[in-house]
Parts: sequence; structure tokens; C-alpha cells
Amino acid sequence: MSKKKFDAGQIIGYLRAIEICLGKGKTAGEACREIGVTEQTYYRWRKEYGGMQVSQAKRLKDLEKENGRLKKAVAELTLDKLILKEAAEGNF
Repeated sequence: MSKKKFDAGQIIGYLRAIEICLGKGKTAGEACREIGVTEQTYYRWRKEYGGMQVSQAKRLKDLEKENGRLKKAVAELTLDKLILKEAAEGNF
């Protein structure tokens, strides 16, 4: 089974649809089956995106992406610093 990728707007739309189904008296499992996602996915999405607007969710994803890029840059610079420090001490 292939893993589907949903963007932030789709996820928030699905969360709203599930909440409507829950409001009509359906269980979480029934609502998730109608949408086509597992209950586990629903609860994970609700934890991450619950109460957000689409613009907020997109901003969150952009910040997470930038944070990952910056962490990688810091790791590379730290490695470069350690290499230069070792070379300067003559321990090569």
C-alpha cells in the first residue's frame, strides 16, 4: 500500500469533515472510514493541526523546513570547525 501525501490545506479540510461527521453522531472510526484515513492518522493530524487555519499550517510547515535546513547547516559548520581545529593543532 502506498503512502499518500497530503498538504496542510487538505489535512485541515479532512479534519473539518471528520468533525462534522462526529457532530452528526458518528464515531471517529466511521468518520475516518468515510474520509479514507485511519483513526491513528486522524488523531495525529488533530494533535498537530487542531484549531489551525490553513495559512497557519502552511507557515508551520515552512518554519519546520527552514529549521531542518538550518540544523543541517550548523552540523556542517561544526564539523568544519572541528576539522580546522584538529589541523591547527597538528593532530592530523
